[in-house]
Amino acid sequence: MNVEVTPLPGIGTRQDFMIRAGRRIGVITYRDGKFELIVSSKDDPDNCSASIPLTPVEAGTLAGLLGAPQLVAHLEDQHRDVAGISTKQFPIVPGSTFDGRTLGETELRTRTGASIVAVVRSGAVHPSPRPDFLFAGGDLVVVVGTVDGLAKTADILDG
Repeated sequence: MNVEVTPLPGIGTRQDFMIRAGRRIGVITYRDGKFELIVSSKDDPDNCSASIPLTPVEAGTLAGLLGAPQLVAHLEDQHRDVAGISTKQFPIVPGSTFDGRTLGETELRTRTGASIVAVVRSGAVHPSPRPDFLFAGGDLVVVVGTVDGLAKTADILDG
């Protein structure tokens, strides 16, 4: 898909694309970190028929609903032929134990044998996050490991 990126001086950026139904779907990313989901007409991208303001947490949740299942399905497909390995996603709930803490602080790999292979935040995928990666509420953590390792991961991230 062709995504058009339009700088909005003093505001942020607009990213949108044409859908099969003949409308444009887009996101305005504001400089203050907020987002706006927009729907506009095919012929006039400035003619918005719908506008939904989203907080960063809401945008992250929507991104997780839309993007994370595709990422997880891709990873599951790659691990399908590897016996005993599974992929699962876990949300970082705002205000939970690891909201605002680093991946290293989870000691996840040491405690479970499972590996965090990506974090989805506000529609962006952060592959292979380093130990100093700071979790935020609304993040979706993608983990690969054994069934037992994933169960232990759930216990740790659910806190």
